[in-house]
Amino acid sequence: MAITTARISPLGKWKTRVDALLAGELSRPHDLLGLHPSTRGGFRGVVVRAFHPKASAIECFLEKGKTYRMSRVAEPGLFAVFVPDARMPFDYRLRYRFSNRRSYTTIDPYRFSPTVTKRDLRLFSEGRHRHLWRILGSHQRIVDGVRGVGFAVWAPRAVRVSVLGDFCEWDGRIFPMRRLGNSGIFELFIPGLRPKELYKYEIKSPDGRIQLKADPFALSAEIPPRAASRITQSSYQWRDNEWMKKRRSVNPRRQPMAIYEVHLGSWARVPEQGNRSLGYREIADRIIAHVKRFNFTHLQLMPIAEHPFDGSWGYQITNYFSPTSRYGAPDDLRYLIDLCHRHDIGVILDWVPAHFPKDDFGLKLFDGAPLYEYEDPKLGEHPDWGTLIFDFSRRQVRNVLVANALYWLEEFHIDGLRIDAVASILYRDYSRAYNEWVPNKTGGRENLHGADFIREVNQAISATHPECFTIAEDSTTWPGVTESVAEGGLGFTFKWNMGWMHDTLNYLSRAPESRKCHQNDLTFALQYEYSEKFIMPLSHDEVVHGKGSLLHKMPGELWEKFANLRLLFAYQYTRPGKKLLFMGSELAPTVEWDHRSSLDWQLEDDPLHRGIALFLEDLGRIYRDYPCLWRRDHEPEGYEWIDHADHNASVLSYLRRDGDQQLIVVLNFSRVPQQSYRIGAPQAGRYRTLLCSDDCRYLGSTFQSELELESEPFSYHGRKHSLVLKLPTLAALILQPVSDPNVIKTPPVRSLRSQKSVN
Repeated sequence: MAITTARISPLGKWKTRVDALLAGELSRPHDLLGLHPSTRGGFRGVVVRAFHPKASAIECFLEKGKTYRMSRVAEPGLFAVFVPDARMPFDYRLRYRFSNRRSYTTIDPYRFSPTVTKRDLRLFSEGRHRHLWRILGSHQRIVDGVRGVGFAVWAPRAVRVSVLGDFCEWDGRIFPMRRLGNSGIFELFIPGLRPKELYKYEIKSPDGRIQLKADPFALSAEIPPRAASRITQSSYQWRDNEWMKKRRSVNPRRQPMAIYEVHLGSWARVPEQGNRSLGYREIADRIIAHVKRFNFTHLQLMPIAEHPFDGSWGYQITNYFSPTSRYGAPDDLRYLIDLCHRHDIGVILDWVPAHFPKDDFGLKLFDGAPLYEYEDPKLGEHPDWGTLIFDFSRRQVRNVLVANALYWLEEFHIDGLRIDAVASILYRDYSRAYNEWVPNKTGGRENLHGADFIREVNQAISATHPECFTIAEDSTTWPGVTESVAEGGLGFTFKWNMGWMHDTLNYLSRAPESRKCHQNDLTFALQYEYSEKFIMPLSHDEVVHGKGSLLHKMPGELWEKFANLRLLFAYQYTRPGKKLLFMGSELAPTVEWDHRSSLDWQLEDDPLHRGIALFLEDLGRIYRDYPCLWRRDHEPEGYEWIDHADHNASVLSYLRRDGDQQLIVVLNFSRVPQQSYRIGAPQAGRYRTLLCSDDCRYLGSTFQSELELESEPFSYHGRKHSLVLKLPTLAALILQPVSDPNVIKTPPVRSLRSQKSVN
């Protein structure tokens, strides 16, 4: 092949750009490199410039086979050639030669137009780009018929940003990116790259510091403690069309919702293989069968976005768009969610937009100065968690987070988001002393930008995915958390009832003989029950940091602890509000949760622990089968006290109803069994015991409560008829009128009383 040598004129007006390139400070390398129209000796043509700091020679191959040897115009590694009579654009390749006789040929990245459009830049600058993950990050693209990967990252104060990887020997001089206008976005298309390549960004800040950063929009990342981003592309074919269609026609507030909260890394491990966690695909069949066994309606995944520290349980995220690689590839997670949907199980993701960790490769000082975080430490640092708080006053930051919420709903078919640490978003003085926070513009403690961000997230989800829901983990009295934004609220679908959780566990941890003085702990929640749409959580937060397991919290001898635990679950499942249980609750562990270990599945071999599992199976089945336990959770008409004032006996009784269907719930929180305990009956007739938590099936006592009983025409509790019950100690009864049309649907849970008692 003939090689033409073409002379190139001195740098002239290009010297400033050349100097910036060689100094690693050229923010618009395409203005120098690639194709540029030029005139040489009266001839019009095109100058091609290429740069590689280690190259000894570069040749330019034109599409029609002509080859030009490029001239070195600056040291180190800047070459150029003038191609006469050429018109832009045209195809060409570059062959890089090195002193060690190594060479390779590639398509020049600097010959391509931007892969990010002006519309994308405008929407992001306005904070309104709902699909930002499709623009920023790394994506396989075909540009001008050439296959490669487009990179884009937001770093507005950076002097220079480069893409690094094995494909350039991690040398930040080789692939500098171009700044797109005043958007702060840097972009580069590199031909020939394929999925699974690892990369980072090298960012030079105005003070001359250079730092390596993971891609905030990477769709996959290395397994920690490594921190490089990974080029990836999904090939998953979803098969959950029936579920996705069905969920569009239901109102989650009027559906059963029993949530199983799971930390994927510790649900089940493989001891014989170094105690490793199960992967997304490995766990799928097992956990789905388990969820269905206990009649849970939803699986809630504790945070699964990439996080460097296992001990954060996923709550300190560095890569918001990357499912953690600990358990497999992103498509493996899609498989797990898809399979859940095909088994009628919804999936909720624990989402953490409040704060992020200080790891140097992450979002901290991303472009050399505070970008994602507030600049003032009194606003930007979280004193409890040692993390940084997102700057909700910056519209681009809010845009990143809103887009991330939509990303999980759209790309992974997540049904709902549980938003963590809402209180820390809403209040500037959250967990701070009086002199450690900055008032808002009105002098108040509210984070007005944080509240606006929450409304923006909920509005975006409501507008684009109205079939999905959001849950606030919030313990404050901020008004209207579950009211729509149009009505002045924050727009959540549900809110965790932290008050109910705290008061109930506080009450049940007391010795039964002292409970008579504290019955208000149980009844107080009903005074604000309909102020919000609540979920009642018994979450991981209650079984960590020295709090002990739920069983450990219960007082008394061993049999009493188990009786109290069954009573707790019965109370949770039969009062208003949706339900949430942390994994392992069904095993009644004796020790608190440890993220480094598997659940102790051997506990089911013990009769008492197996009794808890059987009880939750039956309780979950009744909950699913009886709409009166969930359809009107958030309407006062769905609940009615029979009696809440019997402090001396420590007994509560109430009705759950939906239309003609109703159930009576009676809870005895005392050690004293009641042989003849009278309650008002909603109607005359026969009643059957649908569930008794003291049954021998659950290793309860030998106390005999009736399977069926007849009401008496004796006025009591303001009702014309009443029932006389036998109440076991520390037990719950669920009674159903025999006239209920659903009476045959769910047979009563009953075992033979000839079984040996554990008491």
